[in-house]
Amino acid sequence: MKADIIGDVHGCYEEMMELFETLGYEMKNGIPVHPNGRVPIFVGDLQDRGPNSVAVMRLVYQLVIEQKKGYYVPGNHCNKLYRYFLGNNVKLQHGLETTVAELQALDDATAKRVKEEFMTLYDESPLYLIQPELNVVVAHAGIREDMIGSYHKKVRTFVLYGDITGEFHPNGMPVRRDWAQHYNGERWIVYGHTPVREPRFKHKTVNIDTGCVFGGKLTAFRLPEETIVSVPSRQEEVTEKFRTFDD
Repeated sequence: MKADIIGDVHGCYEEMMELFETLGYEMKNGIPVHPNGRVPIFVGDLQDRGPNSVAVMRLVYQLVIEQKKGYYVPGNHCNKLYRYFLGNNVKLQHGLETTVAELQALDDATAKRVKEEFMTLYDESPLYLIQPELNVVVAHAGIREDMIGSYHKKVRTFVLYGDITGEFHPNGMPVRRDWAQHYNGERWIVYGHTPVREPRFKHKTVNIDTGCVFGGKLTAFRLPEETIVSVPSRQEEVTEKFRTFDD
């Protein structure tokens, strides 16, 4: 198996399609398929903030559920949209309002179909993906070695939100402990969630959320090659959204 693990798309449909083309995928029956059988894996946060969340969600649904030609793990934004679809009282902020606006602009039948597709995608996908053949675990905000194989509430919170402290930075971003700094496992942990200027390699972990929706790049990590492929964002830059680490 060969895979292309794709960072947080956040509604950046055009960049996603450009990345697929750069990675060598070809469009067949409306979805990107690699001639050498490579498999895309999405690290979550498909939607919110970007210009075309509905198109991203629908394409990933087709790839993962209909065609069985890819994998997806949910992010915290995916979880929030799912709870919105359930009718839970969630606030329309931090990007969810952009996705809801897109949905409200659709006719009722199409909006209903998008909702059903997304909920099916969410329900039928794992909290995090263990792929032994590639010696990798894909988890939206990462995962500690001792958590792999567990699915209780603490693990779920970590996978969706990272190692949060409950505090916030002045820019409103949550304070997160640098769990990757202490990772010493043998498997690759590939994750996103925290926007960084360049893919961040630490021990055998890599953060591939290079902030496409904030004007950075959309990035894929290829296995087993262990190489990075990125395409530039077409969105306006929001400098304060990127995090730096004292490595």
